[in-house]
Amino acid sequence: MDKVERLPKSPGVYLMKNKGGKVVYVGKAKELRNRVRSYFRDSGDNRLQVRFLRSNVADIDFIATDTEKEALILENNLIKQYQPRYNVKFKDDKTYVSLRLDLRKPFPRLSIVRLPKGAKKDGCLYFGPYSSARAVRETLRIIYRTFPIRSCTDTVFSQRDRPCLYYQIGQCLGACAGKEIKEEEYRQLIDQVILFLQGQNEELIRILKKKMEEESRKLNFEEANRIYNRIQAVEKTIERQKVVSSQLKDIDIFGFYREGKALAIQRLHIRHGKLVGGKADTFVQPLTPAPELLSSFLNQYYGSSYIPEEIYLPFLVEGSGVLVEILSERRGSKVQILCPQKGEKRQLVLMAGKNAKMAFQKDQGNLESYPDQLDELQKKLSLHNLPVKIECFDISNIGGNQAVGSAVRFIQGTPDKQWYRRYRIKTVHQADDYGMMAEVLERHYRQASVAENLPDLIMVDGGKGQLNIARDILDKLAIHTPDLISLAKARDDRLRARKSKGEEKVYLLGRKNPVILSRRSPALFLLQQIRDEAHRFAISYHKKIREKEGLYSSLDDIPGIGPRRKQQLLKHFGSLDRIAEATVEELQAVSKLNKGLAQEIFNFFHGNKGLG
Repeated sequence: MDKVERLPKSPGVYLMKNKGGKVVYVGKAKELRNRVRSYFRDSGDNRLQVRFLRSNVADIDFIATDTEKEALILENNLIKQYQPRYNVKFKDDKTYVSLRLDLRKPFPRLSIVRLPKGAKKDGCLYFGPYSSARAVRETLRIIYRTFPIRSCTDTVFSQRDRPCLYYQIGQCLGACAGKEIKEEEYRQLIDQVILFLQGQNEELIRILKKKMEEESRKLNFEEANRIYNRIQAVEKTIERQKVVSSQLKDIDIFGFYREGKALAIQRLHIRHGKLVGGKADTFVQPLTPAPELLSSFLNQYYGSSYIPEEIYLPFLVEGSGVLVEILSERRGSKVQILCPQKGEKRQLVLMAGKNAKMAFQKDQGNLESYPDQLDELQKKLSLHNLPVKIECFDISNIGGNQAVGSAVRFIQGTPDKQWYRRYRIKTVHQADDYGMMAEVLERHYRQASVAENLPDLIMVDGGKGQLNIARDILDKLAIHTPDLISLAKARDDRLRARKSKGEEKVYLLGRKNPVILSRRSPALFLLQQIRDEAHRFAISYHKKIREKEGLYSSLDDIPGIGPRRKQQLLKHFGSLDRIAEATVEELQAVSKLNKGLAQEIFNFFHGNKGLG
């Protein structure tokens, strides 16, 4: 390519595009011309990525930068923007959580917070981050059973005038109602919790034993026994925590395993010398060589995750010095990236590598089948694009009331939840699924961030009517790049006669009859999975709105109508308007509703025009 020879020798980022002008790969380079030229030089290099690029790249754009550091930052931003098919893309699942303790309050409590970029400078103590929400919940469970501190929110705490159930079972000392414990004593408990969370369990046990002996000398045997039980609980917890590093530091260890066209990256997290968790990410068809690939992954991963003091890798990554500089700036203190060759650190890296291999083998079936699913979808449905990125829309309502819409996105067969959206229907006030779908699609694709990152395939739940509505909205917005389909269950008599129960109809633009995919089709399974997720997301939002609006309504002003009865009425009629329009006989049809109460409801609404 002549354009390659005109590239500058400066640092920068290059964007490879296919014949349709879509960005399929983003890379960075210390010298742009030499890096890009290496892909197209006739040197007998038969690597998968080189063969692909030679035959599929139609154009190359570039952005020159002043430094390699700027190129690394820009590469990360462009991968997020374009979501190129052949880059490794870290999906931030937002599972990193911390525990927050505000010592400025007289009776502080632990709360769960998400701090992907470190603790806020707000005068509070932060513990973690923990590898998952499950890990932090388990830690809280141990704390509440061991230390009788309050777990209620500040609002509940300030409004209570008598202790709750936790006081009755001995897991709280009832500070909310001034029971047994004073502020000074409570603060001693908090100090013990801090030692526990900081991993200073030996010091904690020493303090507790000393306190137990003091209570025994005072003949306060009941209190001494409570402290003894606390000591036992702490010691039991210590036994379960495996020390894997003699260095009491925060360390992340990465393992790497590649086989054929797929790979797995395993990360393990050590906090204060203890292994607290880890997770593997698997990828299909990345084009990047291993050192460049892992460097890109680390840059993306630590853009939204806690950065430890040390990072151990199985091999040196490209531009490690620049990466260290960026991560140190993000952390606010020095970060080390090491490639251990012997000793304890090397054993940790080998352990991460074994876990990466096991994760790869576990997901191997899915990794191999996913490209086949995409190829089958493109072939069976005659799609213009390979459907790597798919968005699906669904509507949920009861008779047009509390209507909501959902949008979900899947990339490479997995949910990309940062792009999930939900919408409360604003312009349609009756049972009109077509109008609701039109509103959701128009509001969704009018967003600038969405319009700049369109999917390969848009799917709507429903039949030909929903498909035509979607086409009209996309035409109105001048969006023509994505393919468009609708998915509906095959319920008609003709299909049932063919024993096709469980099959689905896929409607396509410009085709009168739907495509029927076999229920054993891997491509259909992928579409069903995405459609069901959109339905789940819409239903969950719809239920949330129904519950919220059902809590406060005109029904609360009717004597004899409690929460359960109110729920029965709303479920039976669907809305307050329909309850107000019902006759006494229709009201009596609701389960266990006697004539007197039905008459009371009828009289209330016919004399009260203000429906809440």
